Amino acid sequence: MEQWAEIRRMHFVERISIKEIQRRTGRDRKTIRRALRCDEPPRYRRPPRPSKLDPFRDEIDRLLRSDPRLPGKRIRELIEELGYEGGKTILDDCLRELRPRYLPRRTYQRTVYRPGELLQFDLFEPRDQVPVGHGQTRRGWVVTAELGYSRALAGALVFSKQAPDLLFGMGRCLRRLGALPEKLVWDREGAIHAGGGRPTEEFAAFCGRLAVGWLILEPADPESKGALERSHRFMRTNFEPGRRFCSELDYQAQLDAWTDRANERTHRTIRAVPAERLVEERGRMRPLPEPMPESDRRLVARIPQQPYLRFDTNDYSLDPRLAGRRVELRVSQHELLAVALDTGELACRHRRSFAKGLTFTDPAHQAELERLRGSRAREPEVELRPLARYDALIPA
Repeated sequence: MEQWAEIRRMHFVERISIKEIQRRTGRDRKTIRRALRCDEPPRYRRPPRPSKLDPFRDEIDRLLRSDPRLPGKRIRELIEELGYEGGKTILDDCLRELRPRYLPRRTYQRTVYRPGELLQFDLFEPRDQVPVGHGQTRRGWVVTAELGYSRALAGALVFSKQAPDLLFGMGRCLRRLGALPEKLVWDREGAIHAGGGRPTEEFAAFCGRLAVGWLILEPADPESKGALERSHRFMRTNFEPGRRFCSELDYQAQLDAWTDRANERTHRTIRAVPAERLVEERGRMRPLPEPMPESDRRLVARIPQQPYLRFDTNDYSLDPRLAGRRVELRVSQHELLAVALDTGELACRHRRSFAKGLTFTDPAHQAELERLRGSRAREPEVELRPLARYDALIPA
């Protein structure tokens, strides 16, 4: 290649004769003339040889026409019965070229988002279980959210896929992003999708209170929220490795700090910093309402004679003075609160625990229970008689 270029330079640029080029390069004159006549660089060419697969191409076409998804292994077995003696590699190469003719591949168009148009939601499952105290760990999920225009990312840790937990995660992500988009995008998650593309009552009520629209994607269509899917891969390779967590609060704190840093980086797709775009996007979105729609669980129960209520496998004490009366139990992600329905008295207030199989007793409840049961009453008085009195009654 180098000599071909040098020969052409000497002849066409320096006007050196073929005889002189022959003297300088030591090449034959015919080779030099051929190099001067050829405008393309020289390359090694091997004459085409017939393939062992050529006699069977018509049969392969027929098989693919009848079933485009027929596995290559089965095609090889069928043509071996007809005399094929070639290897697997040349058949695979042939199928790679022929199969798309009968099985067109799905194509995608590039999506462009308007500021404040869509907010994509999904669930990300941490690779390891999250410590929740008392020497226990628990399986968790992260409700993730990403704005289509700015690509600003937020996440909230929850421990179930039930509607109250997912709605809490959505509300927390919205507070982190600081404004309301036009539509919330979800796939067909059980607590979000009621079937047939319709939302569940809880999800529809949440969107109605915020006055936002929703978009529930078609089944098996993760590409429709591909921006968030790519962020999940980024979380898997950048957030999780090399981190340790001591509790669910520590996990959330580290996740918040990581998303803040991620939003400050230059995003490869949009070639901009998400945090800077978010400032622009907030200007075109509506502000968050105050207060935000609540996502707490509300239950009504009657306090049993043993004044404890069980929630999420844990037992929480209640005021024993309210035994037999009905209370409204309100459970958030941080505390468990019970109030008597008839008088509004506080029945209990406990910090919620995500560990399992535990009993939590308020010292005030225990003291009141002991008072009501009379466990601290005095023991009955018993007369103590001197032994001499018994000696007088017994004859010697």
